[in-house]
Amino acid sequence: MNIVIVGCGRVGATLAGDLDAKGHRVTIVDISTRAFERLPATFGGNAVRADEDTLRRIGAAEADVFLALTEGDNRNVMAAQLATEALEVKQVVAKINDVVRAKAYAELGIATICRTDLMTHALLGYMGLPVGPTPRIREAAPHTHPDGTSPVAAAIGGSTVGGTTVGALPTVEA
Repeated sequence: MNIVIVGCGRVGATLAGDLDAKGHRVTIVDISTRAFERLPATFGGNAVRADEDTLRRIGAAEADVFLALTEGDNRNVMAAQLATEALEVKQVVAKINDVVRAKAYAELGIATICRTDLMTHALLGYMGLPVGPTPRIREAAPHTHPDGTSPVAAAIGGSTVGGTTVGALPTVEA
C-alpha cells in the first residue's frame, strides 16, 4: 500500500515506522527536519521536509491512503482537503483534537479521528466507568456545495453544522 503521512510527531512517526516495517511504501512529510529524528533507525520510507505545495511533486496524488496527523487541527483539515479535492486521494483522514470540530468536518466531507474521544473512552474504561461506543474514524459524509466550492472552505466562511457556526468553532493548535 502507498501511504502518505503529513506530520512526523509522535503518532505520525510511530505509525510510519510500523507501516514501513510491514512492507508498505511510506512517505512522511513535515515542515521540520528535526521531526524526522522520531523515526526508527530502520525506517526505509521517504522523509520529506516540505510544505503543502510539495505534496503534488512527491506523488501524493498516487497515494492509496493520506493521513494528516500534525498537532494542529487547522493544518490537518487543510491538508486533508487538499488531498481530497485537489489530489483526489480516495482514503483521507484528518486527526482532529476538538470533538466538535471532528464531528463538523466529518459532516462537511472530511473523515476525522479525534484523539480526545479516544483518550476519554480509554480513561473511562480504565476507571471501570460506563463508556459509550468505541470511538472510530468518523466517515466523511457526502457533501456538495450548490455553487461548486469546497464545503470546508464554505463552512469556514460561516456555514452551520448541527446549529454551530463552523467558522466560530474554537481553534485548537498545539
